[in-house]
Amino acid sequence: MRLAILFFTASMLASAANWSGFLVDSKCYNAEERNRNPTDTSSVDRDGDYEVRYCHPNPKTKIFALVLPDWSSLRLDSSSGAKAADLVRATGKQRYFAVTVTGDMDPNNKASDVSHAKN
Repeated sequence: MRLAILFFTASMLASAANWSGFLVDSKCYNAEERNRNPTDTSSVDRDGDYEVRYCHPNPKTKIFALVLPDWSSLRLDSSSGAKAADLVRATGKQRYFAVTVTGDMDPNNKASDVSHAKN
């Protein structure tokens, strides 16, 4: 039984996937996530749109994340971060970067390969 589970997990990691969402500064977004009021009882108390706007990437951003529609985030690996940095520098000042990420997710919750951006 253990071998079957290991094989299934290995096959899941080997297949590429696509994620769409908004590109943000990962450090900023994680800080906003940690900065919640303990009395907030649901996602209704949270303004995810504000967090995406507040944490929009700029040319100095080093670590990027992709915010999914459910407001969870995936941190991009270093090679994808370099592609994201090039995208941010090329487009200039912009509040929203809607992107699609294609690649594999490693166990540390990182996605790889920023494939394209939509404005």
